[in-house]
Amino acid sequence: GVNDLSLQRADITYKYIPQCDAVLFLLDAGQMLTASERVFLQEKLLGQSRDKIVFVVTKKDILSSSELDDVMTYARDNLARLVPSPRLFAVSAEQAIDNRPDSGMTELMDHLELYLSEERGRILLDNALGEAVAACRILDKGIGARRRALQMSVEELSRRIGNVERELAGQQKTIEQRRSTIREEVAAIKAWSRRDLEHLVTDVAEQIPGIVERSSVDELKSHLGPFLERSFRDWAQAETREIADALESLAEKTIALVRDDARDSGRKLADALGADLKAPPIAVDSFAYDIGVAAPAIIGIGVLFSNVLLGAALIAASPLLAWFVRGRIDAETRARARDLAPAAIRQAADTVAPKLDEMIDQFAQKLDAWVVAAGQEVFREILEVLEATREEREKGQHALDEASVACDRQADALAALLQRYERMRSDLWTPSSENPSA
Repeated sequence: GVNDLSLQRADITYKYIPQCDAVLFLLDAGQMLTASERVFLQEKLLGQSRDKIVFVVTKKDILSSSELDDVMTYARDNLARLVPSPRLFAVSAEQAIDNRPDSGMTELMDHLELYLSEERGRILLDNALGEAVAACRILDKGIGARRRALQMSVEELSRRIGNVERELAGQQKTIEQRRSTIREEVAAIKAWSRRDLEHLVTDVAEQIPGIVERSSVDELKSHLGPFLERSFRDWAQAETREIADALESLAEKTIALVRDDARDSGRKLADALGADLKAPPIAVDSFAYDIGVAAPAIIGIGVLFSNVLLGAALIAASPLLAWFVRGRIDAETRARARDLAPAAIRQAADTVAPKLDEMIDQFAQKLDAWVVAAGQEVFREILEVLEATREEREKGQHALDEASVACDRQADALAALLQRYERMRSDLWTPSSENPSA
């Protein structure tokens, strides 16, 4: 979402837009084209994905036929000022659920299927060219930093490298603080998970005598086992979701803090180096890849991770509960049922607890590794530029002149490459009648 209260999630949305195959831009039929939507379109979307946008007016069922016509005309006229020939559809999710042919969903889906099947090659090329353009711009910043460094004396370079190294030492302390916070919060999550598991065991054990007293032996055989399985499954569903939400919150908070650290460091670097150098952006999305979640960045980790936790918990517990249900209860008396049921739930809990701890620890370890890598990334590139420049200065004026010429040559080559990529990207979406060679 782009109006998310979490700026971190909004940043993730902005980052992924250039990489997507198509953009569905949703407009509320009852509140058409708000100020924030116009700003987002102009500042964040049109420059990156103009030709991928499909505009969808939602909740069309709240309008009469004439009102919908007016809204669509208003939307089309206003969007045409921003996007040539905007692709615009009106849908009602509620009508689609009821399988009504006038929901508008069929027309939208038909368009998407045609667009993504016929245009997919161009979409993939466009995404690749977008990555190439972004890489060129990052390289251009590096060349600019090196050129400015070449203008400094060896003494000045050494002084500024010392400043950056001291800043890096301070950053290391901050990284350790972040890692310590992760360890403390993970320990707390594991502690209350163990506590909740103990409460489950106690609660089920307290219910067993009443169930045994109220039930016949046949009822115990039929219903006691499913009761144990249902009790454990319900607990596991609620608990794993709570654990996953806590871990997701920890990850979001940690990433936001690391990004704040990077911005802080960027300002200090600019002061230390006397130029408009900035800290490299922290690649937030890499954390999602690191933890093996097939979703963009942090969004949805809670849901996905809770499913993984739940599956692991039930797999660990089910053999013990099944053993009780299918085997022992058939041969045991009512008195033995009082002993076996609590023992089964206790054994299941004892088996699941280490598994949950292990998965929580794995998540925490990957978050910890990401924090370390992200913190180191902030200064590494700039230090490399400064160190290389100092070595060239120490070799003498000849090496300095060669480095300066190399900077100019690289900058010219990069500018030509950037221009080429941008032209290719533009030609990609030019109709063939206008650009036969495309």
